[in-house]
Amino acid sequence: MKKFLAVLVLFSVILAFAEWKPAKSITVIVPWAAGGSTDQVTRMITAQMEPLLGRKFIIVNTPGGAGSIGTLNAWQAPHDGYTWTANATLDITKYAVLGYMNITHRDWTYFLCAEAPNVVVVNPNSPYRTIVDLVNAMKENPEIPLSSAGTGSGGHVALEIFAEYFNVKYKHVPYAGGAPATTAVVTGEVVGNMQFIHEVADMARAGRLRILCTLAAEPINLQGYGEIPSIRQWYPDFPDVRFHFGLIIPKDVPAEVLKTVGEVFEKAVNSDAFKEWAIKQGLKPVCYYGEEAENIVEQVARRVTWLLYDRGIATVSPEQFNIPRIGQ
Repeated sequence: MKKFLAVLVLFSVILAFAEWKPAKSITVIVPWAAGGSTDQVTRMITAQMEPLLGRKFIIVNTPGGAGSIGTLNAWQAPHDGYTWTANATLDITKYAVLGYMNITHRDWTYFLCAEAPNVVVVNPNSPYRTIVDLVNAMKENPEIPLSSAGTGSGGHVALEIFAEYFNVKYKHVPYAGGAPATTAVVTGEVVGNMQFIHEVADMARAGRLRILCTLAAEPINLQGYGEIPSIRQWYPDFPDVRFHFGLIIPKDVPAEVLKTVGEVFEKAVNSDAFKEWAIKQGLKPVCYYGEEAENIVEQVARRVTWLLYDRGIATVSPEQFNIPRIGQ
């Protein structure tokens, strides 16, 4: 009997680390509109993963609720490895404190492939030619309309960090994703926004947007556009505003799924095609998964959830989910 039990345990261990071979297509629910920041990264990274896994990825755009509707749909699907979601790290941390769902960032596992800085863009016909021009205007006029991909989205968080730092107000105009939020700047519906670099890169290269600066600590050289200065050139102690994007899977899927995905993901991220695309769009290709990725998301949660709560945007205290402030 002891020998039988030992064999059974060994067999269980082998199964736990067996290679996962998906038997059907994998659905990735992108909780934002097509063409936005998450959608772009998701389509590019899954395109590199398809030949490695030998299965197609079906991308389903489900915008609404600042990304919470699609995220909840992914969570409510069977946790069998065939339904994933995708998002920015800051977005997955906010849903619980906004009161949209009870699950938190700790219920997922992450495969982060791109680091994205936020940038300040305005309509090229606006009078604002530098970030100093915009700051001074916002100090005089608290009703300057600025767009975002929705309440609590990456662009909205960047706006709130900006407003808190400069002690200014603005008129928030939320859209159902980064693509329509950026289109609104191009058409003149709003003055500008502070979305992610890859959401505005093509429009900037076409001369339909003016980039004033990046909110990240270092300048960016955007191919086909030129160097984008850091806001720290004018304001040296401004916070470093950038976040990560990637694929997200419920943590309790079978262990062999996560193991295989990690192996395939690492190869895909390190492919020339993905790296070249990311750099062209002003992104930094990265490869974080497992404990390293979870630690990154935890630090984002401590920063973003408390910012949203302190600014009166979140309705639920992060304390309810045992999320401490940074430094505690």
